[in-house]
Amino acid sequence: MKTRALVISLFLFASFSSGVAQSVYTPEKGSAERKAILDALRAPVEKELKQKIVFATEHFNVSGAWAFLGGDPQSTNGGKPDYRGTPFQEAIDADMFDNNFFAILKKSGGKWKVVHYAIGCTDVCYADWWSRYKAPKAIFPYTE
Repeated sequence: MKTRALVISLFLFASFSSGVAQSVYTPEKGSAERKAILDALRAPVEKELKQKIVFATEHFNVSGAWAFLGGDPQSTNGGKPDYRGTPFQEAIDADMFDNNFFAILKKSGGKWKVVHYAIGCTDVCYADWWSRYKAPKAIFPYTE
């Protein structure tokens, strides 16, 4: 009977612990964590845009194994990237493009991996990402 009570107590403790919200923070500029997150995002974005990119982040929130970033992609000289020849040119020509990026990343096996990112959103494209990707709602500046 004592063993059963102990197992139940441990189960309840584990359930409670996993449900406790972790704090949200922004990694310090120049920190290894910030660099690892930005570099993980940089690889697919630079491949898609076919140029070097610098991220000017407005939102950089981390909680546990999750990170959310939002801001403006910039060329290495600080201007807007050259979108000619990218999948975004048609949206730019139709005036349906804002120069922004949003991304959600998850740390797995000690490495940050991009779960999803979006460039050029004209609305709050990340509003449902917390539920779609089972991420902590607290890392997002706006949710549905």
